[in-house]
Amino acid sequence: MHNEPHPSHLLQPEWIATIRQHAFAAEEVGMLQPEQLAIIYEQQWFKLLVPKVYGGLEAPLPEQIRMEEALSWADGSLGWVVTLCAGAGWFGGFIDAEAAREIFSDPKICLAGSGASTGKAEITENGYKLSGHWKYASGVKHATHFTANCLIEQNGERILNEDGTPLILPFVIDSHYATLVPAWKYVGMMGTGSHAFTMDNVPAPASRCFKIDPEAAVVNTPLYRYPFLQLAEATLAANLSGMALHFIDLCGPIFEQKLKESKRMTKQQGIILMETLQQVKADLQGIRNQFYEAVDASWQACLKGGLTPEALKPVSFTSRLLAQISRGSVDHIYPFCGLQAASPDTEINQVWRDLHTASQHSLLTFME
Repeated sequence: MHNEPHPSHLLQPEWIATIRQHAFAAEEVGMLQPEQLAIIYEQQWFKLLVPKVYGGLEAPLPEQIRMEEALSWADGSLGWVVTLCAGAGWFGGFIDAEAAREIFSDPKICLAGSGASTGKAEITENGYKLSGHWKYASGVKHATHFTANCLIEQNGERILNEDGTPLILPFVIDSHYATLVPAWKYVGMMGTGSHAFTMDNVPAPASRCFKIDPEAAVVNTPLYRYPFLQLAEATLAANLSGMALHFIDLCGPIFEQKLKESKRMTKQQGIILMETLQQVKADLQGIRNQFYEAVDASWQACLKGGLTPEALKPVSFTSRLLAQISRGSVDHIYPFCGLQAASPDTEINQVWRDLHTASQHSLLTFME
């Protein structure tokens, strides 16, 4: 039986200390702090999924998912920004090779963007002209490039696929062509700076447009043959798992302090308190084990060229279940934490806010 270790073993203690030391400052200004970004650049975490041929890490799927869980355990906002921006680096496997070399040549490469198709791209003689408004672009304040999904038009009319649906294609655009629109006003994940951006008739060569399809991959290695849906599901679920583990870790000292100082708590209540904590830990650990077993098995199938829909179903199912149990575990023990868990000035409240904001992502809302 697989027993997944705690994600803390993947991070150096000094990294954790620096990341957490600046977490509240990141919330205040709405973006990751220079000290946090310095570690990201040094470790090349924004390049986790960028092809090796362009200077990226091209980390195997199980490795990068575990690292993203660890970073979200260290701090929810930082883990989320790395996950989303590194995830956009995966597009490097599908972009025109010459354009990709240009894009990924920046040592501080960071691609922020949106998967929503809220823009349009008008076909021109030299490529396209992009216009639109895109929300929730995590890491947008320090992004070097933006990714944007667009409805394709020609002479003002929508281009359709063979099945009659609108043709939607993603683009990668240098960030200076876009206008930042402050729009992130939510209770958590404030350090992500997940603001909106707009573009108005921005020219884009055809080489900055690509198609996400294994058949359209420019880099022919396993990572770019793995389906985007399961990659996205697994990486986001790992983020929620990391935040839940952080919350549970913080509960231990709080509960021990309650047992020592509370004059109202009976011996039996104390037993219930600690048993509840242990049960929550066991439940989360159990689904983490299943989740990583599914991810690892699907990756092995991908390496062997035998990745089938049946091999991917456990990844989708356990990703959603991990997200559900991560939320449920935190909500189950939150009432035992006292008022400090409700104070926005405490670490445990910050983790609670981050988890409940991140868990609103639509990809993991339903079990099917």
